[in-house]
Amino acid sequence: MKAAITSLACHVPERIVTNDELAQKVETSDEWIYSHTGIRERRYAAPGESASDLGVIAGRRALEQAHADPDSIDLVICATSTPDYLTFPATACVIQDRLGLSNAGAFDLQAGCTGFAYGVEMARSLVEAGGAGRVLLIGTEVLTSITNWEDRATCILFGDGAGAVLVEASDADRARTGHTIVASWLRSKGSGGPALIRQAGGSREPFEDGRHAARDLLLAMNGKQVYLFAVDAIVQTITALSERVGKTPDDVDWIVPHQANSRIIEAAAKRLRLPVERFYLNVDRYANTSAASIPIALEEMVSTGALKSGQTVLTVGFGAGLTYGGNVLDW
Repeated sequence: MKAAITSLACHVPERIVTNDELAQKVETSDEWIYSHTGIRERRYAAPGESASDLGVIAGRRALEQAHADPDSIDLVICATSTPDYLTFPATACVIQDRLGLSNAGAFDLQAGCTGFAYGVEMARSLVEAGGAGRVLLIGTEVLTSITNWEDRATCILFGDGAGAVLVEASDADRARTGHTIVASWLRSKGSGGPALIRQAGGSREPFEDGRHAARDLLLAMNGKQVYLFAVDAIVQTITALSERVGKTPDDVDWIVPHQANSRIIEAAAKRLRLPVERFYLNVDRYANTSAASIPIALEEMVSTGALKSGQTVLTVGFGAGLTYGGNVLDW
């Protein structure tokens, strides 16, 4: 028995924020942002809109696409770094309740921007081991809720959005057998954790009024360190996954990376001696949506016809933790 993705959907907020609009708030420009990141615009959640709000819409669309009975869902996994609550109840539980999935368990998965790749492997393992029949995996983020708007180096990078997939056993007797999850490769580099961090608010450093400033609850990043890690992580993941499935990187039809920064992707492509056109990019329109970026990209590829049946897709995630890894999918 093989596990497969049988539906795919996403949701992004309506509000589009351009680089020019950001330049009215912080000292930057469209030219500077695009030349350093490849980003032109991003989506922002409405005031009061949470990760579960975006995730519910994406999840409902995925269920409707598969004509799935809500009672048939065994588990909800929510990959997010911006949960509704810190740290419970789990955002997955909020989504499970709002979607009426009365028979489903639910938990959050925290692996930063690699969260979707980790979630795909978790869902695959459970389905193939018989622990769950149908798993709804959602990557959802409202990164604007933890952005430090006084940090011009990071506030330009992030956007909000959600993507969802239904993972279940591929059934050869059905007209639609799904897109097989062939293999995964997951790693971490915990020593690099401080390079991408929310310093206060956890048990290591509980927030104390007078000791901490509000910015200590927000995202902080060492851009140079993360850049160097990310390029190396992409190269390692693509090389390892290709070897695991008996291919070379040249054999892969599409590489779908976490959409963090186009300059990172270009540097990794150069190191691998692959044409950058082999990497699907939409970071120019959505910026970094963390755990939501890969499913948003996949859904766009399907809707535009870029991704075709029979193609091999290799996804690559990298982010806070530091975590990295990816999946190979037979589309």
